[in-house]
Amino acid sequence: MIDILVVGGGTAGLTAGLYGVRAGKTVKVLEQKNYGGQIINSKEIVNYPGISKISGYEFATSLYRQATDAGVDFALGKVKSIRDLGKVKEVVAEIQGEEKVYEAKAVILAAGAKNRELGLPDEKKLTGAGVSYCATCDGMFFRDRNVAVAGGGNTALEDALFLSNYCKEVALIHRRDTFRGEQKMVEELQKKDNVTFFCNKKVIGLQSKGVLQGICLEDTKTGEKQELPVEGLFVAIGQEPENDRFIPLVDLDPKGYILAGEDCKTKTPGIFAAGDCRAKKVRQLATAASDGCFRWSSSGPGSMRLYWDINFNKQNWEVKRK
Repeated sequence: MIDILVVGGGTAGLTAGLYGVRAGKTVKVLEQKNYGGQIINSKEIVNYPGISKISGYEFATSLYRQATDAGVDFALGKVKSIRDLGKVKEVVAEIQGEEKVYEAKAVILAAGAKNRELGLPDEKKLTGAGVSYCATCDGMFFRDRNVAVAGGGNTALEDALFLSNYCKEVALIHRRDTFRGEQKMVEELQKKDNVTFFCNKKVIGLQSKGVLQGICLEDTKTGEKQELPVEGLFVAIGQEPENDRFIPLVDLDPKGYILAGEDCKTKTPGIFAAGDCRAKKVRQLATAASDGCFRWSSSGPGSMRLYWDINFNKQNWEVKRK
């Protein structure tokens, strides 16, 4: 019997595991692909408090080692289903091609969300070599260079605004003639001298010699093609959570994210959601770590009570003000 089973080994999952073992619990983390999550693909991290600069790989490796040294147990595999048996949760996972069943007193869902890709040849190969899915993570590395943003929602508009402060030229590419994002942001972008709109266009090809050198566009109405020399392509066409397997233990919002409060509690006692798989407004490295931490809330003058209340023993920890 495991005290806490964490589904997902990204920043939220590893942080949750670390805090769990430090609270004296046995913790198992099941990760489907790479320990550390998507941040492992980021060339450099410069916006995490307390760390001036570090590569995504170094950050993920450091967090993994920290959790391992603390006593977190790990396994590579995909969780297929979870059953609520009351005080015990039954987790079925595929580990190295074989089905394995775990029993845990509490489960933390930290499965993250994957970025939607354009589905182009060499897109995966060029990720980190000109292709990015996070402008705030990688934008500053393209200072004074020509870049493109693909997408038509708020994320794409925000990325274009952010990049316009660093980059020489920003091409905003959208397959339609109207944007789904806020009109106010569109108007703000239209005032930017270094932002060019490419409406009714879609990216159909990537040009490279080891690193991205340009993209090929196609007009969605006429089929006319054109080449655009850029050194960076920021894909902002949304994310795709994989939370259907957790139904009916959790409720999902229309986009498929798990509905849970800031205390990370879902509708099922003993099931928590943390990180990018949770319905929330901001998805950053710092917010993922925050979700993975113990949740504290004021419980009256002179004390703070652990809000992240694990149901298997109904124990509350208190920190008394000296």
